[in-house]
Amino acid sequence: MDNGKPTTIVIFGASGDLTKRKLVPALFELANEGLLPKQTKIVGFARREKSHEQFRNEMQDGILQFARSKPQAGAKALADFLPGLYYHAGTYDDQESYAGLGRLLQELDGKNGGPANNRLFYLSTPPTLFFPIIARLGDAELIANVYDEEIWTRVIIEKPFGRDLESARKLNRDILSVLDESQVYRIDHYLGKETVQNIMAFRFGNSIFEPLWNRRYIDHVQITVGEAVSVGSRAGYYDRSGAVRDMVQNHILQLVALVGMEPPASFAGNAVRDEKVKVLSALRPIDANQIDQFAVRGQYTAGKIGDEFVPDYLHESGVNADSKTETYAALKLHLDNWRWSGVPFYVRSGKALAKRITEITIQFRQPPLVLFGHGDHEGHVEGDHMQPNRLSLRVQPNESIRLQFGLKVPGSRMMLQPNEMEFCYSDVFHTEPPEAYERLILDAILGETTLFIRDDEVDAAWRYVDTILNAWQEDTSTPPSIYGAGSWGPEAVDNLLAKDGRKWATL
Repeated sequence: MDNGKPTTIVIFGASGDLTKRKLVPALFELANEGLLPKQTKIVGFARREKSHEQFRNEMQDGILQFARSKPQAGAKALADFLPGLYYHAGTYDDQESYAGLGRLLQELDGKNGGPANNRLFYLSTPPTLFFPIIARLGDAELIANVYDEEIWTRVIIEKPFGRDLESARKLNRDILSVLDESQVYRIDHYLGKETVQNIMAFRFGNSIFEPLWNRRYIDHVQITVGEAVSVGSRAGYYDRSGAVRDMVQNHILQLVALVGMEPPASFAGNAVRDEKVKVLSALRPIDANQIDQFAVRGQYTAGKIGDEFVPDYLHESGVNADSKTETYAALKLHLDNWRWSGVPFYVRSGKALAKRITEITIQFRQPPLVLFGHGDHEGHVEGDHMQPNRLSLRVQPNESIRLQFGLKVPGSRMMLQPNEMEFCYSDVFHTEPPEAYERLILDAILGETTLFIRDDEVDAAWRYVDTILNAWQEDTSTPPSIYGAGSWGPEAVDNLLAKDGRKWATL
């Protein structure tokens, strides 16, 4: 990496939780490992008045608590990092606030003894502020021309990117009236996780699996994104969003794209994203009249997660008493392309579930003839019932990869028993993988777009889920299926697979 060109990173929404818990700790880790450009400056922008020193103290608290390397107060790495943090108070719709920001940036450029720095703007704000901020940055002439070879300007935008197809398209049009698509980095932190990246490495770097990665050998694919927390303090926001907007449209469909994509010509950003778009464009639309055959929505009722009592969703503060917002969504997807024709993808995500987990399970087809008896993990005979071969990629927690296969039980009987081989990142590499934001922020600085989402990906994902959301909105008579907090979701979710002769993998 060329560390010679100074870079200034401006975080809008710097008083928010994300900045303190994730963004600044990630930047600290990058600086500590020598991965940031030399003389990098970090500027927090928010409404609240505070001094540079106050901001540094707040961010130090965040680093001490949340940074991966767990530094101690007074550590040299902290002493080196904190002076590079600055703060600017302003309102997001006030042009004078951006003029003041411009003066601060010019001052910081002067401290580096040269011309203007590269600039990375991170929009950690509500989505209603995305375009107003970008428009005012443009009006204040704080965005370098995309054709300028001396310096660059890039903008990272947090999700949600729109709340439906129409709003996403309008937001794209508005943003691209100021920025070039090459300057826009739509972030999905799931794509920064080591195990998500390892989906591509695992598939395309190992010749034993890629030949099997198709409809001839794979029976179906399951993706589970479970959260063991209720909506809590986010209830007001969540009741206007729901599980499909919050998790399916972005995180889950990105995982579907990575599992389903064709091998790219290279791992350059657009080559990978071209293949992901093809997958999302191949999603078979669900007819509104058949929505119940392919989609399940659920809503949690009171229960316990571990020792913690969780109230009924309808009793959460900020939730409408007659809300039909889904806290759980499960879908049966089909990709209408050559590789995956006839192979269903079953996906599910929900709040207040039995545990926090994100896992992808590839279930392979059964052999054409059952030659052996079969037992369970304890050796109990199960007759001719064969445990399927499964490949499971766990994204969180405890990032790992497992392969289930059958082995002969010692003795006179020809009986197979399921066994697993497991690879765990922490056991093999003896270190915790980098936080997702570390990888993604560094990629944005490097101009590496592979793990960011392009405008046509956003469009294709919304085109698919809009039909589902519209059908549920128009159905005013059918309430969501209920499930108790601390369970794995409503019974109808099991039926989604059972009617196909399948069942969810044990997690």
